[in-house]
Amino acid sequence: MTLGGLLSGPPAVVAAGVDVFSDALRAQGAEVHDVDWRPPGFGSAEDIADVALDPRRASANRAAVERILAAGSQLVDVRPAAEVIGLRDRMLLHSGPPLTWETASGPMRGALIGACLFEGWATDVEDAERILANGEITLDPCHHHRTVGPMAGVTSPSMWMWCLKDPVHGGSDKNMAFCNLNEGLGKVLRMGAFNEEVLTRLAWMRDVLGPVLQSAVRSRSDDPIDVKAILAQMLQMGDEGHNRNRAGSLMALRELSPSIVAVDAPSSDIAAVLKFIGGNEHFYLNLGMPTAKLAMDAARDVPGSSMVTVMSRNGTEFGIQTAGTGDRWFTGPANTPVGLFLGDYGPDDANPDIGDSAIMETYGVGGFSMAAAPAIVRFVGGTVPDALATTERMYQLTLAENPAMAIPIMGFRGSPTGIDVLKVARTGWLPQINTGMAGRIAGTGQVGAGLVQPPQECFEKALAALAEESRTA
Repeated sequence: MTLGGLLSGPPAVVAAGVDVFSDALRAQGAEVHDVDWRPPGFGSAEDIADVALDPRRASANRAAVERILAAGSQLVDVRPAAEVIGLRDRMLLHSGPPLTWETASGPMRGALIGACLFEGWATDVEDAERILANGEITLDPCHHHRTVGPMAGVTSPSMWMWCLKDPVHGGSDKNMAFCNLNEGLGKVLRMGAFNEEVLTRLAWMRDVLGPVLQSAVRSRSDDPIDVKAILAQMLQMGDEGHNRNRAGSLMALRELSPSIVAVDAPSSDIAAVLKFIGGNEHFYLNLGMPTAKLAMDAARDVPGSSMVTVMSRNGTEFGIQTAGTGDRWFTGPANTPVGLFLGDYGPDDANPDIGDSAIMETYGVGGFSMAAAPAIVRFVGGTVPDALATTERMYQLTLAENPAMAIPIMGFRGSPTGIDVLKVARTGWLPQINTGMAGRIAGTGQVGAGLVQPPQECFEKALAALAEESRTA
């Protein structure tokens, strides 16, 4: 039909993009004319051709996806970081790709300062800043230690860690992943706050919460909690696994409560632990993240695979890794989320994107499964149709669907899983992440929540590296 025919005939709609829009309009009786159009991609034609024509790529991606889908996640222990990941004195882990004190953003600096005060390495804020600036504290990414941490992700030797095991891919270090315990919302270390309230809570978590959880989890050694099963059920109950964890946190509390009340500890401590977990809607997040980490680590080191295994940010840079390039980071400047703000905070108060929690999107939940949690838009912004369209769009960037992570409103279609660098480059679309927002000034804490995408530069660099690797294979 010509443009003139469209204008002279009955009202019609010209649709360009994913089929979900056209199908929805047709269901309402509209006349729809589809236009085969996609946004321009990126990357050199030579790099795209070399990756696309790599004879290893199809089988390598298939193998990587199979490992992800098969991976499990069991909660097997709770231990201090100094014991479980060999975190030595005067060493701190952080989220995202490598950084230095000089390149650290405000919330990252706030969390590092708070950790130094918590560990007793510094007497006050100025002393903490001095030892950090002098390089007396070793900084290293959580991902280098099979660990993930939300927001700043700062983990110190005295902090207790969730210890999760993949029972499927045993026999190596890859079948374990770790994460510290979630502090709750508001003024918290992971958001860059370090006042007395934060330090008092961290001390209680060290002295009471950690030991109680350890006893409770170890009492279930013959029947470990299936954390992946909780994540799958969350998607049936209105959570998406990143910024909405209400159902997951309650299910975790249900699983742990019988063991917690049986712990040989003062009743006041047991009551405080149960109250803390019950009042923390993000308690499950720090279990979900290492669950995703286990699955993505299972797909590491698959030569020829163009699948993303890590997306992470440190508040300054965003970094990704791929199955075909191992531990190499491909980085670019972190973008600032756009969304909803708490109280009187506004866009000028928000720090650029930060946290290892984008491992949830890398796994296919979080922003990729927003259709499972339409209520999330009240926290991060947007509309319910936006949430549905986002999930539909993410299917265009991924290699498979995860049948264990079914999305009810999508007809129980599996979540979009296995981000393909080549598909991202060809479409020009970038993965969608929903996230909390930390204040850009150290000590502020959380200022809101919103939506963000990685910088295109990360995928351009990864594409070039994959192309180079294919030429030399």
